[in-house]
Amino acid sequence: MRSLPKRSSRTASEKQLMVQAKFSLVAHFLAPIKPLVAAYFGQPAEEKSRFNLAFSYHNREAIIGTYPDFEMEYTKVIITKGELVGIQQPVVTPQPNAELKFTWVNNSGEGEAKATDTLLVVVFNPTKELFSYKEQAATRDAEAFTLALPDTWSGDAVVSWATFIAADEKNVATSIPLGLVVLQ
Repeated sequence: MRSLPKRSSRTASEKQLMVQAKFSLVAHFLAPIKPLVAAYFGQPAEEKSRFNLAFSYHNREAIIGTYPDFEMEYTKVIITKGELVGIQQPVVTPQPNAELKFTWVNNSGEGEAKATDTLLVVVFNPTKELFSYKEQAATRDAEAFTLALPDTWSGDAVVSWATFIAADEKNVATSIPLGLVVLQ
């Protein structure tokens, strides 16, 4: 049995504090969507889980700013990562009552894309630091889906991502960031 590590009396260096700040930012950001990332981010490699792969990617690629003012770069955030043909010509439009309408072009038949692939949409509210997501929101051939968000989000700017997952959940497309929109 191992004993607990002793608390160090040394003051952390600037570099250590920087690493800790990045680690904390990524952990805080990914925690609410861990089930999605753990299920759909790439393929596990040796001893690294999908969540660990996602954590490493975001820690390296999706942080901007200088210490201590780090932020997530939402255009570089990837929720799902895979080989399935992704969403084509996605558009997100704010609707009344804090709703978002997602539209896309049905690209069934391209590669392994099928009409039965299901849409996953993820929305992040940076002001409230909250996520909302919907799995199996619609099928690829539906070409539209409207997501109702909490009324308390009205007037807030939100960021969203969309992707498709094969009906058998064995293949997934890499998620696409859809930009920042203000809810009505």
